[in-house]
Amino acid sequence: MSLSARRVTLPAITPIVLQKRVIKVYSEDETSRALEVPTDITARDVCQLLILKNHYIDDHSWTLFEHLPHLGLERTIEDHELVIEVLSNWGMEEENKLYFRKNYAKYEFFKNPMYFFPEHMVSFATETNGEISPTQILQMFLSSSTYPEIHGFLHAKEQGKKSWKKIYFLLRRSGLYFSTKGTSKEPRHLQFFSEFGNSDIYVSLTGKKKHGAPTNCGFCFKPNRAGGPRDLRMLCADEEQSRTCWVTALRLLKYGMQLYQNYMHPYQGRSGCSSQSISPMFVFFQRSISENSLVAMDFSGQKSRVIENPTEALSVAVEEGLAWRKKGCLRLGIHGSPTASSQSSTANMAIHQSQPWFHHKISRDEAQRLIVQQGLVDGWKMEVNCSTPWMTATRDLQT
Repeated sequence: MSLSARRVTLPAITPIVLQKRVIKVYSEDETSRALEVPTDITARDVCQLLILKNHYIDDHSWTLFEHLPHLGLERTIEDHELVIEVLSNWGMEEENKLYFRKNYAKYEFFKNPMYFFPEHMVSFATETNGEISPTQILQMFLSSSTYPEIHGFLHAKEQGKKSWKKIYFLLRRSGLYFSTKGTSKEPRHLQFFSEFGNSDIYVSLTGKKKHGAPTNCGFCFKPNRAGGPRDLRMLCADEEQSRTCWVTALRLLKYGMQLYQNYMHPYQGRSGCSSQSISPMFVFFQRSISENSLVAMDFSGQKSRVIENPTEALSVAVEEGLAWRKKGCLRLGIHGSPTASSQSSTANMAIHQSQPWFHHKISRDEAQRLIVQQGLVDGWKMEVNCSTPWMTATRDLQT
């Protein structure tokens, strides 16, 4: 038999099968969940998937974090970033993790920019007439023609050394610079420190312990690839407000208008009922592979129907999440802190104690003897608070 006659034609494999990966996402309590996702799924879509699976309320603060324990670093994965690309930059031996939790400050600078940009840290390259409002500062960050300048002192870790040096830094659209002569901004005194196009900005969680930083308000630039501590450009601010200003400005300069679009995305979805307001990849992959046989159903009418509109299906899922949360609150009220119903039960107990059929702190055997002695009488009720502290017995006798 010729070689060509023995060739076997393999069946065509659908591209979607080749484009799926399994990722593990951790919660704050260190429990994890494995998800099978397409390679082009975004961080926002992963968050939406986990919100539905866990019956959470979507208040747009749920965030995916990249955690690097061996370096003591963490960063917010922006909503538009591809999760598989983030994972592809991890080293084989690194025990990095994805965390799913809330970050209320993720887009807070769009709502209250005055808290993020102190006046003493912001200046402008061009002359301006009058004072610049924080809103105008944001507009300059998002514009490609103008930019505000962030400046101030930071502690920088010297390359290849353990020592830190306090230097005057300036952040411009072209990169981060430091002055070699005090606070001079003259070009001959400015030296390039790092650009942020091919790097990610991380917050240091254990800067003092792992890197010998002077304070716990550290952050750094890390190249978009696997690397060790030598590849980090470590910086440290004197206070948290200063670090927040630097990190926020770096995020805005790196991503620009994309951050604003991420921030506006949920509100655009509310105003319109078109399915285009929801990420197509999320609508396609909001069910895992093991749930492909399930469809969204509406049982409210006389006849059940399949919900084909993705927007309506998402709305129903959110309502179910709210109902689930209410049930959880009721269970917490019963077994947890005192509620109106438990207070009402306490008041009823005080009334019962004055009744002849109420017996306080007696044994089980004594309670049984009293019940047998009374006999099966219609409507007779006896409440017994037994000697065991956690036991209260109630019995209705009916013929």
